[in-house]
Amino acid sequence: MQGYVFLALAIIAEVIATTALKSVDGLNKPLPLLLVVVGYALAFAMLALVMRSIPVGVAYALWSGLGIVLISLAAWLIYGQRLDTATLLGMALIISGVAVIQLFSTHNGH
Repeated sequence: MQGYVFLALAIIAEVIATTALKSVDGLNKPLPLLLVVVGYALAFAMLALVMRSIPVGVAYALWSGLGIVLISLAAWLIYGQRLDTATLLGMALIISGVAVIQLFSTHNGH
């Protein structure tokens, strides 16, 4: 279970860092840049801890899949990015894939 806590922290840190990238303005804004650097450092540190208990393929699938969905939602909420039907369908497929891994994989770290 601890691996999934680290994975959640890695995902949250990566989503915050990636979302902040838009505000960096070509490295001209130090506060968003600091958020990006710290966020990515924390994300990769947590991901390294995740690898102790969750297989790399499963961890990366969850990290990247949930990250894509959460970053898209953050961009929609914060920056007004449009989420069209194809985007929403793709995100639904990603969520479905994550659910299949979690529910049916025999190699999910348990």
